[in-house]
Amino acid sequence: MKIYQPHAWPVTVEEAIVIQEKLRNQVITQDELEQPVEYVAGVDMGFTADGTISRAAVAVLSFPDLQVIETHLAYRPTSFPYIPGFLSFREIPAVLDALEKMQTTPDIILCDGQGIAHPRRFGIASHLGVIINIPTIGVAKSLLIGQHQELPATRGSWQPLIHQGETIGAVLRTRVGVKPVYVSSGHKISLATAIDYVLRCTPKYRLPETTRVADKLASNR
Repeated sequence: MKIYQPHAWPVTVEEAIVIQEKLRNQVITQDELEQPVEYVAGVDMGFTADGTISRAAVAVLSFPDLQVIETHLAYRPTSFPYIPGFLSFREIPAVLDALEKMQTTPDIILCDGQGIAHPRRFGIASHLGVIINIPTIGVAKSLLIGQHQELPATRGSWQPLIHQGETIGAVLRTRVGVKPVYVSSGHKISLATAIDYVLRCTPKYRLPETTRVADKLASNR
């Protein structure tokens, strides 16, 4: 998969904010999916050498049967600190290296992080989607911003995630009685469609199979 680097990677928060503000207007939150969807992918990160080396994992699964088709790892020095709201600048450089190794181009990528559910509406899923021009979904394990109503315990139940009067995502129950996940549009996908695909990629556990496979690779388990 050919990757084009769209900008230099910043070393300061101030530089990162400039990039987020510049690129956020390129995010599309309507469906622009190739049909039918045949391949879904997950990306995740691990770190070695006391965090100085980033280890990015990408896993491509067939859809809808969710069988592993292809996996890759990539390593590079970690060049940005861990700061909430700036995850993409720490992780995407190595993720792009892993994606470049792929022979199969996914129709959707599910990211372990936020899409537009972000203070500047430009989390890691949105950033990655804009760079590679592929539909992306943010599926985060924890809340970054926003408020929501109480969520029923049943699988598939969800509530809008609201920030400053705007619906920026959904709090989604993927398994009965288990903590929800936080879903948001990344790029080229609507919230309703994102919720649908997250549920279809999460048949048994709390997290999508794409994330689970990529996490095991990135964590070297």
